[in-house]
Amino acid sequence: MTIGKALTIAGSDSGGGAGIQADLKTFQELDVYGMSVITAVTSQNTLGVHGVYPVPIEGVISQLDAIAEDLSPDAVKTGMLFNQEIIQIVSNKVQKHGWEKIVVDPVMIAKGGHPLLEESAINALINDLIPLSFIVTPNIPEAEAITGIEIKSFDDRKEAAKKICQMGAKHVIIKGGHQPSGSEIIDLLFDGHDFYEFKGNYVNTKHTHGTGCTFSAALTAELAKGKDVIEAVKTAKEFIHLAVENALGIGGGHGPTNHWAYKRNLAASK
Repeated sequence: MTIGKALTIAGSDSGGGAGIQADLKTFQELDVYGMSVITAVTSQNTLGVHGVYPVPIEGVISQLDAIAEDLSPDAVKTGMLFNQEIIQIVSNKVQKHGWEKIVVDPVMIAKGGHPLLEESAINALINDLIPLSFIVTPNIPEAEAITGIEIKSFDDRKEAAKKICQMGAKHVIIKGGHQPSGSEIIDLLFDGHDFYEFKGNYVNTKHTHGTGCTFSAALTAELAKGKDVIEAVKTAKEFIHLAVENALGIGGGHGPTNHWAYKRNLAASK
């Protein structure tokens, strides 16, 4: 039996809804072995981020090398990398260790508005990490920040997707949660040649903390299992839709999604 291995390189969320915690929960629910490299520790809950404490760069390097030595991943997801130095180290190690299925979730701002990526790090993201990526998974504000394109229409989204692929990404999926079309959300995938649309029902809820992390983690898990991009995106979209639709309703602010909803739905349908 071959076991898919997925690595998340991201920040720790003490509230458990996003970051490393959300990624590992998602990996587990999708039957891959999850590993982590922690780049920063955050103090947060559903009400907001109270502090961000970067891991010393030596600690990030040591974690990456330890994984490479013994547990080389089948797919890698990057999340909150926080600063330029960490992005450059991660990019260097991805190349050195020959990791190819890199899912870049360009985490920049928390749900409550707290910045999670230093301004000076955006250029490193564009110049060092995106060219190594298999797929980049920005939401609309993140795609605007990366490309400098103001996204008001679906055509704007296509132009932004093209620009990100021109930066070196093999694929990009720009998520549509910030611009629902009536009762529908459309995520746009571009593979450098063709566009694909993935449609789903819009769920009107404030309990969306960690949706970006969870979506990209589900995508990473499916790639680690050998699924192609289209299959992986379909599963990731269904996973996050069910997680939001069946929200736990905990916390006084932007509550977490339900990471076990997908597997329970599968079990119930059998």
